[in-house]
Amino acid sequence: MTTIAWLIIAAVVLPLAYFTWVLVTLDRKGAVAIQTNLAHGFTHGGNNSVQAAPILLGISKRLTPGSYEAKLDRWLALAGRPESMPLEKVIVAKPLLALGGALLGIFLIGASPAPASVGLTIFMTIFLYFIPDLLIYNNGVKRQQAIELELPNTLDQMLISVEAGLGFESAMARSAAYGGGPLAQELVRTLQDIQVGRPRQEAYESLAARSSVQDLRSFVRAVVQADKYGIGIAKVLRAQAKQARVKRRQRAEEKAMKLPVKVLFPLILFIFPVLFIVLLGPAAINIIAAFS
Repeated sequence: MTTIAWLIIAAVVLPLAYFTWVLVTLDRKGAVAIQTNLAHGFTHGGNNSVQAAPILLGISKRLTPGSYEAKLDRWLALAGRPESMPLEKVIVAKPLLALGGALLGIFLIGASPAPASVGLTIFMTIFLYFIPDLLIYNNGVKRQQAIELELPNTLDQMLISVEAGLGFESAMARSAAYGGGPLAQELVRTLQDIQVGRPRQEAYESLAARSSVQDLRSFVRAVVQADKYGIGIAKVLRAQAKQARVKRRQRAEEKAMKLPVKVLFPLILFIFPVLFIVLLGPAAINIIAAFS
């Protein structure tokens, strides 16, 4: 048998054997207990869908390493934990997407057993498995950039409110009420944590842990230190707002400095060749005609 035939057999047999092993070694008692808790309060007609969810989740958790699951949870936290993509749904969707890509690749290999089809099958399987990661990571990066842009204005609003006589939490609530971006959502969540009885320091530290923006983390550390040692919050806000404005201006200047370098490669690869063709093309045609 050829190498391609062995690859086709392995692509079919190994995933099926692994899924069979996962089904056999699955903790069915735990799945039944989870199903019982989830089905509490539902009608008898909806038990089939409720029963299928814990089984798929258990299989997907077996296929997903613990460290990788923690990384996904961190990315979801940076993305704001969107309601359409909870962690359990992502964990279940990833193996299903990979299995769909593998089955589609097997059909392609059956129609055209060539090395290109095998490579395409492997690529589709890997790409479909990691496409939820790309979406979550992209949303997280955009959200953190929005927080970084909103932070100086939010600090200015909080400083004005504190100097007008409001407390720090009232100023935070006022800034969150007038804002509509992800930073306002994080401030609202922090205030909700405090209202339900969570210590202020833990709520502020959770705010910093849910973000990768260094300016926001620096602000949270300054607020925690001010609350611990009794420093006036207006002084802290004034210093942090000034520092945030300076860093925003520095980031804008840095992007402006990088712009000529970024424009250089498209200029060389796309604009200069067309310009040379337009300018030197007629002369080259005349030279060729003269010598021919």
